[in-house]
Amino acid sequence: MLRTPHDVATQRDGFLQAVLDGLGRRPRSLPCRFFYDERGSQLFEAICECPEYYLTRTELAIMEADARAMAEAIGPRSLIVELGSGSGAKTSLLLKHLEQPVGYMPVDISLEALSTTLGRLAEKHPDLVVEPVCTDFSTDIPRSKLAAEAQRTVVYFPGSTVGNCEPEDAVALLQRIAAATGPGGGLLVGFDLVKDVATLEAAYNDAQGITARFNGNLLVRMASELGADVDPDGFQHRSVWNPKSSAVESFLVSRKAQVVVVAGQSFAFEAGEVIHTESSYKYSVEQFEELGARAGMTLLGTWLDDKALFAVQMFEVD
Repeated sequence: MLRTPHDVATQRDGFLQAVLDGLGRRPRSLPCRFFYDERGSQLFEAICECPEYYLTRTELAIMEADARAMAEAIGPRSLIVELGSGSGAKTSLLLKHLEQPVGYMPVDISLEALSTTLGRLAEKHPDLVVEPVCTDFSTDIPRSKLAAEAQRTVVYFPGSTVGNCEPEDAVALLQRIAAATGPGGGLLVGFDLVKDVATLEAAYNDAQGITARFNGNLLVRMASELGADVDPDGFQHRSVWNPKSSAVESFLVSRKAQVVVVAGQSFAFEAGEVIHTESSYKYSVEQFEELGARAGMTLLGTWLDDKALFAVQMFEVD
């Protein structure tokens, strides 16, 4: 079973508390991990098809070209723990080349996304032992009962999701990954590279407005799941490159003076006031290698696309 009624209530309570905390502080913010309910996951898949959003197709191209080399670096009889299971396309390419994997543990905060991934992978890898976990991996990296059978546990963390963490939080997350896999364990991680501003900003402001709807889905969830009195159309999407932080920063901007009510608490907004929803940090390969080193990991390999837009790195836990 992926999730019990108790788990559903716990996640709702976590969402509510995060909303109350985030709207109650200055500057206001909402955690980007709550983008991914069923509708949010569908919108993100649509974003990945947008011509401006190079990240997914570029990482997929890297996997198509180099998954065999990555699998060789991982080694035989591995346990793969994937954080944020997504569509499963990149995962399938990796699993295809692994030698006798003992199992696969997809970890995702969205039950809907997790179920979709499992359905897709079951068709291509019917004999694979799968142990799905529905949880927030930013705070909880589960241990698998299959680890005892594996020669190495490797965390697969694709999609540049690590870029949604503040750099110090990214180091802390990598440290938790290292602790979860243990010495000799591994991390295969995808991350976005620093590049020209026009390309970066276009990726988060697609012409079809899908990213705007994805960002605004946080407000839709607040209304539908928490009973919040909020008008999603009363806010507009904004994403801009901040060279000082080396991140594309996304916001929901209040179109007018208004009051949002959540669980009986009122939050007054002025016209133009923003809610920060996401920072997508960009790195050089050297900068990310340093993050891994700070977390107690040694770089084993780096794979890039031919335009050096995106990178995948393999680390071993010291």
